[in-house]
Amino acid sequence: MYQVGMYGGSFNPLHMGHVECILKAASMCRELYIVLSIGGNRGEIDGRIRYRWLYRLTKHVGNVTILTIGDDAATKEEYTREYWQKDADDIKRRIGKKIDVVFCGSDYGTDSFWNVCYPESEMFIFRRNGISSTEIRKNPYAHWDQLPKVVRPYYTKKVLLMGGESTGKSTLTIHLAQLFNAEYIDEAGRELSEKSGTDTMMIPEDYTEILLRHKLNETEALERGSKVLFIDTDALITRFFMDFLDGDDPRIEANRVLADAIDALNRYDLILFLEPDVEFFLEGGRSEEIRDNRIKYSERIKELLRTHGREFTCISGEYSERLEKAASEVKKLIGEE
Repeated sequence: MYQVGMYGGSFNPLHMGHVECILKAASMCRELYIVLSIGGNRGEIDGRIRYRWLYRLTKHVGNVTILTIGDDAATKEEYTREYWQKDADDIKRRIGKKIDVVFCGSDYGTDSFWNVCYPESEMFIFRRNGISSTEIRKNPYAHWDQLPKVVRPYYTKKVLLMGGESTGKSTLTIHLAQLFNAEYIDEAGRELSEKSGTDTMMIPEDYTEILLRHKLNETEALERGSKVLFIDTDALITRFFMDFLDGDDPRIEANRVLADAIDALNRYDLILFLEPDVEFFLEGGRSEEIRDNRIKYSERIKELLRTHGREFTCISGEYSERLEKAASEVKKLIGEE
């Protein structure tokens, strides 16, 4: 058992090879310091996100402390010995005690930062299993099993399905989730809009709850970490129905502001817009006005998307065609086509 150990890296991203090394190192020391190296000019994943990954991985371990160091080198190759000693001295000062062992992977050479700057410490080499952060960055979806659960949400692609009433959004959302073995979230407004038995009798508080609940459902679903998260409608659809059902109610304005604020926070990797060219089923409180003017209201939703800076891909045709076209777009998104 070592007294003080250290294990460092950029963890860009953290992968299962790192996880194995960290947990083994923690079991071999009374104190383990993990040093997260953050390159401010190298286009790396935000250092705060990587710190959070390490914290969530090790928070159950009482003997682990996470430290960060930063540099402004443009590439890893430019992170040369002029940086090395300064950073090593900083680490040693902050640890404040003799570092008995430095852990590193077998991919580091004999003249690495760790060997050169910590000659007084024993080097413990973990045999690496071939996992590479570089390869994962090229295509994380091809290496999904090598991403820890805490990392996966960072790479989850978000696919939003939009369109007017009775265009098959909800069914297609579930079909796609099943096809890609992925997560999905239902339209929050479907249930919440019927608190009064009909959406025509909604009150402003209902819109507030729909907007907040839908965003919370998305946040929770992301934590489950599937490759793709399929989302049935979003804040702009709620905004559309506010205008359609209660456009003259002055109390709705605050909800319009909320809808726009949530939309500004939302980020989607793909938006699929379903055209109104399938049969309209007048059920579940759907609007006869929308049924009789489908093109008009579909274009109105598109205009909302455009004015909010959203690009989208239109999906039309019979249900089987829609599934095939949508699946093709998702495969392109995750590099499977």
